[in-house]
Amino acid sequence: PSCRRYVAGGRCKSTARMEGKVVIITGANTGIGKATARDLAQRGKVIIACRDIAKAEAAASEIRAETGNQQVIVKKLDLADTKSIREFAEKFLAEEKELHVLINNAGVMLCPYSKTADGFEMHLGVNHLGHFLLTFLLLECLKQSAPARIVNVSSLAHHGGRIRFHDLHGEKSYNRGLAYCHSKLANVLFTRELARRLQG
Repeated sequence: PSCRRYVAGGRCKSTARMEGKVVIITGANTGIGKATARDLAQRGKVIIACRDIAKAEAAASEIRAETGNQQVIVKKLDLADTKSIREFAEKFLAEEKELHVLINNAGVMLCPYSKTADGFEMHLGVNHLGHFLLTFLLLECLKQSAPARIVNVSSLAHHGGRIRFHDLHGEKSYNRGLAYCHSKLANVLFTRELARRLQG
């Protein structure tokens, strides 16, 4: 039983409400993101930011029906395209005055070699660089909405990662498992530096 509990991970027992708070979750149409959106929708307003609008709308409809919260909103965001990221941030800042929680959850895993619209290796581009840009564009809004929080979802796979500056985009050699690990390490390093810069 204790081993099963350990493998199952933690469980949020808080029943705190978040009325008046605004949360963005990227990639919340499946998996961890969807489970997080479902929980937070019981507390307040949630914006689901996804590349596939049809899947996001299906997830949002399900969450609205389960929670009774109609403030589960879907927005288009393709983290493999900096133009889409900038458009998302621009529209968000035009429509919302505050942002209290940004959950950088979306990700790709074990992709065959491909590049983002801007020429970045797909794992690094989506899992790290896309979220880096999104966070940068929304950072002032988060600061002005304080207390606020940024959550970067990583993985134990970061232990297998290295930042290969000599071949950042896998053009000399490519292993999709290692590419994922590298991107997850980038998430951890970004989180640590962000925490250092935003202290106090």
